[in-house]
Amino acid sequence: MAEITYLEAVREALTEEMERDVNVFCLGEDIGAYGGAFKATEGLLERFGPNRVIDTPISETGIVGAAAGAAHMGMRPVVEMQFIDFIANAYDMLTNYVATARYRTLLPCPMVVRGPSGGYVRGGPFHSQNPEAGFIHSPGLKVVYPATAEDAKGLLKSAIRDDDCVLFFEHKYLYRRIKGSMPAGDGLVPIGKARTARSGTDLSIITYAATVWKALDAAEQLEREDGLSAEVIDLRTLSPLDDAAIDATVRKTNRVLIVHEDTRTGGIAGEIAARINESSFAWLDAPVLRVTAHDVPLPYAPQLEDFVLPQTADIVTAARELAAY
Repeated sequence: MAEITYLEAVREALTEEMERDVNVFCLGEDIGAYGGAFKATEGLLERFGPNRVIDTPISETGIVGAAAGAAHMGMRPVVEMQFIDFIANAYDMLTNYVATARYRTLLPCPMVVRGPSGGYVRGGPFHSQNPEAGFIHSPGLKVVYPATAEDAKGLLKSAIRDDDCVLFFEHKYLYRRIKGSMPAGDGLVPIGKARTARSGTDLSIITYAATVWKALDAAEQLEREDGLSAEVIDLRTLSPLDDAAIDATVRKTNRVLIVHEDTRTGGIAGEIAARINESSFAWLDAPVLRVTAHDVPLPYAPQLEDFVLPQTADIVTAARELAAY
């Protein structure tokens, strides 16, 4: 089977789910005739028509609110944020209304809010953010962030079928750089399950999204230059976290490095470290370390962006420190 890109995998998932279920529809800014800012919805308007591929005004609050209303009435809307940075405009709607709708009034809210996320593309502070940590502490929301083309498709299909709201982050750096072969059939990937991207015995690197690939590069370098065997765990889902997978890798290698592109303060690495401390502290042979972005807005200048965001060299340095402890 021919390989397709991460972006094409997203488009395939949308197409297949819209064909499978007439209640699935898409809405967002410029997703129709233009095909979306990154062309994730290209061709859907021609295939499914303007009643199921809806161009909206520039109002993220209005878009999410309309989707919530449709979800309450039995539809399964898929919202596209032109850039995930702009989800901040819908924060109130998502956290105060959508996340609590089932708890407050038993209103179902089967909807997906998806969009391009992340840096490494010289997009500057308004088009490079990773705001996932702003939502993982809101009960009622699920948060997914795939690193591979296969997971982009399989997890998006699962998200569309989920009976709760799923925030689906798609890393724009991976859109056209990462390819994969899609499995036959539905190829659903379960929400809430991490995967072992690389097995190892000396230390564990827990990560997600674009930094999965940097962690894999770092693991190869560590093995080649230091003889260290690093295990790489791709979380895939950030809420709910796969605690069993995290505990298993901690107890296997006894050393843990957590890597993410989000900023350091308040990032999910702190939550994971706390959970490890509570559940597997006795298995640790060294403190849990973190490699993250610096606590600054992301610069435009290439050299500054490279300094702010985690790089393979940063992961290698931290892993060596961890191994030597």
